[in-house]
Amino acid sequence: MKKKCKSSFGIFLFCLFSSNTFAQDKPKLQIGGALRFNYVYSSWKEEQKEQGGTFGYDMFRINAKASYKNVYMDAEYRLYSNAFGGGFLKQAWVGYRFNEQEEIQLGLASVPFGIQQYNSHNWFFNLTYYVGLEDDHDMGLKYVHLGKRWEYYLAFFKNAEDLNFAENTEHDLSRYSYDIVGRNKEINQFNTKIIYNYGKAWKQRLGFSGQYGYLYNIDTDSKGNHNALALHYEVDYKDWNLKTEAIHVAHNPENEDGNNEIVQMGAYGAPYEVASDFNMFTMAVSKTVQIEWGPLSDIQFYNDFGYMQKTEAGFSDSFMNVTGALFHIGQIYMYVDYAAGRNHSWLGGNFVNDFSNGDPESKWEARLNINIGYYF
Repeated sequence: MKKKCKSSFGIFLFCLFSSNTFAQDKPKLQIGGALRFNYVYSSWKEEQKEQGGTFGYDMFRINAKASYKNVYMDAEYRLYSNAFGGGFLKQAWVGYRFNEQEEIQLGLASVPFGIQQYNSHNWFFNLTYYVGLEDDHDMGLKYVHLGKRWEYYLAFFKNAEDLNFAENTEHDLSRYSYDIVGRNKEINQFNTKIIYNYGKAWKQRLGFSGQYGYLYNIDTDSKGNHNALALHYEVDYKDWNLKTEAIHVAHNPENEDGNNEIVQMGAYGAPYEVASDFNMFTMAVSKTVQIEWGPLSDIQFYNDFGYMQKTEAGFSDSFMNVTGALFHIGQIYMYVDYAAGRNHSWLGGNFVNDFSNGDPESKWEARLNINIGYYF
């Protein structure tokens, strides 16, 4: 008779060596990936406007999934141009499945915070991504329980992805997820997330997320802290989807110069400043239309909005709105986005301090973006 594991970390090793309840007999390996190209036309780039936009390479990635018995692995490596950080891991972890509802993951795993996998529908993500609160991945251990009604996640992350183990060194900027960089480092972070699923015709997910961790400062050899709380709601009705989040974030670094109103974040090879304390509100809605026209099977129309309310006096708030459509053509996914932003580092203005001080005189800038990807 096969033994059944219970939901306890204390019997992990026992389960690992004794349970075959959900195991397969032979090892499995899946290899996939994507190749993407981008067309860009930006309102704030005069040379690009004169040329009628630019078209070029975006990214190539390789995905690998492997499993044997109850142990499995999931990894993804991405290769961008040198200007966007070059090559780096997005995620890479090993997992153990206790039963059909419970598992643990160890390695560079997704941080359980907010709506996942994405708090958006478009290629740009939502404003949450640019402050490390959407599709974030860190180094640690995560427990997952996926019940019919209740889902809950518990995680401990030792640090963000770190490619340099020498002392007194800053985090490498070649990374997928936005994390604290510069003279501070994210360490010893705890996450919890609870979701309640309900409804039949209207499938709804109401959730709460909490995050608390420390910020180690290289110069002062002191530890500050950071925390975030979020209330999130998602609903699916027929071909409609709605995602909403309300988030409160506070960073309290121990900087040498005593300036704690700003933290530095980075990804894709470049850092920028972010206000230490802020509230963020997002709403994303989509409608999928089924189409039978050659290889075109469906089109998803969407509008994703984000607002960053900075609590520091004199800081100007940040906004983002993306209207667009996703075309599903066989193995090809094509995003056509009109992304607009104000005090947004990737949408015009001053890249360095748009998400921190901002500019009260700034105006909305926009970018037409067409991303074409073949996924295999």
